[in-house]
This record gives sequence, C-alpha cells and structure tokens, in this order.
Amino acid sequence: QVSLVVSGGRLVQAGGSLRLSCAASERTFSTYAVGWFRQAPGKEREFVAAINWRGDSTPYANSVKGRFTVSRDNAVNTVYLQMNSLKPEDTAVYYCAAGRSVADTSGAYAYWGQGTQVTVSS
Repeated sequence: QVSLVVSGGRLVQAGGSLRLSCAASERTFSTYAVGWFRQAPGKEREFVAAINWRGDSTPYANSVKGRFTVSRDNAVNTVYLQMNSLKPEDTAVYYCAAGRSVADTSGAYAYWGQGTQVTVSS
C-alpha cells in the first residue's frame, strides 16, 4: 500500500507552466506505475499521462501530447507532471494514482492521491 500526496496546483495564465508532484513515503512506490488523471467540473475523470516504474514507458492523452511531460525520480519517491503551454481547458483537479502497470483507465490504479486544483485563466 502507498499513500500519495499531490502538490503544485495553482492559478496560472494561459500559456504558462506548472509542475505537479506526486510523492510517497513508502519505498515500494518506486516499483509502481503512476498515472495522472484530471476531472473538470461537470465532466468525468480522464486520463492525462502515465509512467512505468522504470520511467521508459510514458503514454499521454492526445489532448496533452507535446505539452505535458511525466517523469519520475525514484531516489526521492516522486513522480512529476510538467505542464507547459497551458490552456483554459486544462483547468481541472489533477490526481495521481499508483498501480502495478501503466494504463489509461482509472480502474487499473489501486491507490489515489487527494488531488490538486489547476486553474488556467484566459
């Protein structure tokens, strides 16, 4: 079991950048795949990006491909989501989740962080 803490969300202008962090204290976190999801008001939660435990498999949603980058530093038990060229439609609560393999479906992830609000103003 892992406990995830998500941080880094805030208000940013369109075209700006943010880096979200997903951290865990358990050493086993480095053996998990991590997915990023987001949920905008009135919409279903959607997949954003994911990374396997080695960091060499990183699928992205088409809507963020080329703008967002997921990475991890297993030495500090943290996964990052670098978000560039932000758009108002990126506004959402962002969640990270840990699971045994990379997937674009929320059901594949057993452990979830609390979410962080990202608001992109136009």
